[in-house]
Amino acid sequence: MAERRLERVAEAIREVVAQAILFEMKDPRVQGVTVIRVEVAGDLRNAKIYVSLMGDAKQQKLTMHGLEHGRGFLQGKIADRLQTRWTPVIHFVVDESVKKSIEISRLIDQAMATSVAPRSAEPPETQNDVNE
Repeated sequence: MAERRLERVAEAIREVVAQAILFEMKDPRVQGVTVIRVEVAGDLRNAKIYVSLMGDAKQQKLTMHGLEHGRGFLQGKIADRLQTRWTPVIHFVVDESVKKSIEISRLIDQAMATSVAPRSAEPPETQNDVNE
């Protein structure tokens, strides 16, 4: 029962944070952010928000700084939605899984393209020799 509750709270936090980042945050540093998942502690006092960031390393660092700066605003939005005794303290974690999966997919496509070489047609004499 408690695990189900944690899942519901985590999903509610993910929805609130994703919508607030997308529609309500006015910080120009926060761009290209996708909320991947949320992990909530058993006592509901802490939550890790896993985000995927677009851009180079400098842009990602700037975006994380903007997210940390807007943490209080986001916690207020979470408090309005959850209406629990304590509002979880949120921590942002960069999730590299999306970028890694894109890179792996690109490498697989590249390997498939190089391994599948066009087959040359066998001369008819070879085919006749086999049939005889």
